Amino acid sequence: MTMGGFSLVDVATPNARRSRQARVVWGARTVTVGGDAPVRVQSMTNTDTVDVIGTAIQVKALALAGSELVRITVNTPEAAQAVPHVREQLDRMGIDVPLVGDFHYNGHRLLADYPACAEALSKYRINPGNVGKGAKGDKQFAQMIEVALRYNKPVRIGVNWGSLDQELLAAMMDENASRVAPWDAKQVMYQAMISSALQSAQAACELGMAHEQIILSCKVSGVQDLISVYRGLAQRCDYPLHLGLTEAGMATKGTVASAAALSILLQEGIGDTIRVSLTPQPGEARTQEVVVAQEILQALGLRSFAPSVTACPGCGRTTSSTFQELTKQIDDFLRAQMPVWRVQYPGVEKLKVAVMGCIVNGPGESKHADIGISLPGTGEALAAPVYIDGEKAMTLRGDGISQAFQQIVEDYIDRRFAKTVVV
Repeated sequence: MTMGGFSLVDVATPNARRSRQARVVWGARTVTVGGDAPVRVQSMTNTDTVDVIGTAIQVKALALAGSELVRITVNTPEAAQAVPHVREQLDRMGIDVPLVGDFHYNGHRLLADYPACAEALSKYRINPGNVGKGAKGDKQFAQMIEVALRYNKPVRIGVNWGSLDQELLAAMMDENASRVAPWDAKQVMYQAMISSALQSAQAACELGMAHEQIILSCKVSGVQDLISVYRGLAQRCDYPLHLGLTEAGMATKGTVASAAALSILLQEGIGDTIRVSLTPQPGEARTQEVVVAQEILQALGLRSFAPSVTACPGCGRTTSSTFQELTKQIDDFLRAQMPVWRVQYPGVEKLKVAVMGCIVNGPGESKHADIGISLPGTGEALAAPVYIDGEKAMTLRGDGISQAFQQIVEDYIDRRFAKTVVV
């Protein structure tokens, strides 16, 4: 389509997801995964599950940050015994987030020997590369599926290239060597991971598990590898898919790598749940991985979790760090209030705030936001115009601009998003 000699560019929107639906249930709480459901945010604790209080506290923090499922390690009899108590602590705290048990090597024994653990968990993560070899592995995998069926629990069959079934990989390498035009080794590994996930899913179905009770993942640590594997997996099945780099890394590296890989796949309609596996920096909260996952989904326009704050990067025109400090203050304030505001102010997560540093783009960006402020830059009058719903509403002056603007934001939220009480 053209207008005035120019071509109109279609606004890019993510492709529709093609997966079926799965459900993860805890008590009265049901988290739907796949199909038309929102892309879900997951996270994982790094506490020793035996530490019931410490684990429950971290699960609570992750859930309040917005994690919709939280995975915990279940690796020993003591950890399995602790799981029901973690669930009890969460229930006392009013935290109804589903718990996912992460099993490797001995999951078949732990689930069989500790039925209270099996019942307290909402979902089981099974790594087919770590359930045993050959017939023994088949038997132990079947034992885990049988427990899942007994308690009506969905499973995530999670393949990881660091623990890929070596017998399967060797067989596929041998098969590849006989090809007229062999694939390179990396392509064989991709196919081995996909085959491991699909064969395990088929085995679970043959044991009686419903298609909609199965979620798949094929995790790697390289961006291009993840994209290639999931494109191939999505072409060959319609199971809900869990996305994430298996070891994304720390800080900027982990954030950028996760955003790069997940954004491409999500834009193509691939992926139903995500986790950003960040290595926390010393002293950093575990909840940072939840924040990054939410920001990825929000940046793509797939979901809204918290009001977005637009701010300029600063340049020689800005007189001070005032706009940086105000941006951080407003951003921290909005995010901290969200656990309460989600209930008190429905829709507040779609609010757009602008905090700008000078007159160049300040008024324009502020007009595009729901509420914005343009702070004075070098040589500008010591005044900060505030724009509400695209119109200039007032001008702030003096030393208390930051505090005054925060109060204006709070008043705006209360006025616009407060629940209507019908008498």
